[in-house]
Amino acid sequence: MTHYSFLPSPIARRSFLWNSGVSLGSMALASLGGKPASNAAPPSKGLSAPRGMLSPLHHSPRAKRIIWLYMAGGMSHLETFDDKPSLRKRDGEPMPESITAGQQIAQLQGQQLKVLAPQHRFLPWGSSGLRISEIWPMLGEYCADEMCMVHSLFTEAINHDPAHTFMNTGTMNAGRPAAGSWLWYGLGSDADNLPGFVVMVSTGKWGQKQPIAARQWHSGFLPSKYQGVEFRGTGDPVLYLSNPSGVSAKQQRDVVDAVQKLNQIEDNIVADPEIATRISQYELAFKMQTAIPELKDFADEPEHILNLYGTTGGDGSFASNCLLARRLAERGVRFIQLYHRDWDHHGAVKEHSAGTAAEVDRGVAALIVDLKQRGLLDDTIIVFGSEFGRTPMAQGNGRDHHLAGFTMWFAGGGFKGGTSYGATDEFGYRAVENRTSVHDVHATLLHLMGIDHHRFSVKSQGLDSRLTGVEPARVVNEILA
Repeated sequence: MTHYSFLPSPIARRSFLWNSGVSLGSMALASLGGKPASNAAPPSKGLSAPRGMLSPLHHSPRAKRIIWLYMAGGMSHLETFDDKPSLRKRDGEPMPESITAGQQIAQLQGQQLKVLAPQHRFLPWGSSGLRISEIWPMLGEYCADEMCMVHSLFTEAINHDPAHTFMNTGTMNAGRPAAGSWLWYGLGSDADNLPGFVVMVSTGKWGQKQPIAARQWHSGFLPSKYQGVEFRGTGDPVLYLSNPSGVSAKQQRDVVDAVQKLNQIEDNIVADPEIATRISQYELAFKMQTAIPELKDFADEPEHILNLYGTTGGDGSFASNCLLARRLAERGVRFIQLYHRDWDHHGAVKEHSAGTAAEVDRGVAALIVDLKQRGLLDDTIIVFGSEFGRTPMAQGNGRDHHLAGFTMWFAGGGFKGGTSYGATDEFGYRAVENRTSVHDVHATLLHLMGIDHHRFSVKSQGLDSRLTGVEPARVVNEILA
């Protein structure tokens, strides 16, 4: 310690920052602000794009990035992607006890269980003839042959928050790393001036608004530098996107460099991973001040692209977030997750499913078409789905939570387009053919990104922890091209 006796005490260090006009808190905020690139100070020498902990990868990857379109609230598979003609014929009949006896039910306990027919027609779309509900006209017309449907999903949680947590982290226990954090940690990022894991949330006017907590994109026991960063849909994607009055980019660069040196010296003494995180995050925040103004400037988007998405960008809609997701993907962001919060349809499932689909349909279709025409779909995975499905039993004129069978679909990045895999029973109640767990989904996504899920673990509390957990999980090779 005597070697560092020349250093100021912790109090003097804080005084230094305060007297510089930039406290730790305000510096973190100010470091998110900035000027155009032409006026920015250069980054520190020797810094390069971050790379991950897995080097080399376990095998050759098929994809470079994931865009996860998360339909929060529990989208009904029976109104959207899982066609059940026999259920339509049984409308209003009692649900057979042989199907529901001893099964987990959320809000329908003790009530008479009656069948509710699918509320929308299903039509064949594309050259593949994939059957999709009529409430997805643009998705069906333009993207059916890119979509890989998995009708046999099941999960372990019957209520929203633990089901979100399970879908995102592979466990219902809070505090574990999200899938995006695992990938950023393992693979690093191809963007050195943006986070490797970005989240955006949108909402419309249909259904109950599903609350989404920041713990769904938390880094858990991984270093906190891998936590997802939420971007706002309107205005500046991050707050405080301007320098304090009288502070130039060069002055800010000098302050950041000085603080980084102090942090580095302290890290050499105590070897605290959170200090290393702070060092990297201060640098990332400073770089974001030049990257984000350019990212959110949609003036360089051709009119036909804005017409494709149906937005000029920055309006907070799901379509606007899809357009921003494409721009993030182009800039090397590893994992992009878009939540749309309107899928909790306990009542009026016919009207609300149609309304919510209309809020989403165009943006999804535009994103896939746009990625494909730019040559990005082949190495970009699109994931589309909810935390669980909905019961074939009526809850008034809506449907209750359901975990035993539901649908997700995938596109791009090595998936076999225009195909259906797995099936639920004739009621759409239980996954019965090629049952696919949430862990199987995670294992398959990791595989396409070049990672063997069995060999990708981090020791936490004395245990080797994985995204795919300790129960058997498999790569679903049947759905891969």
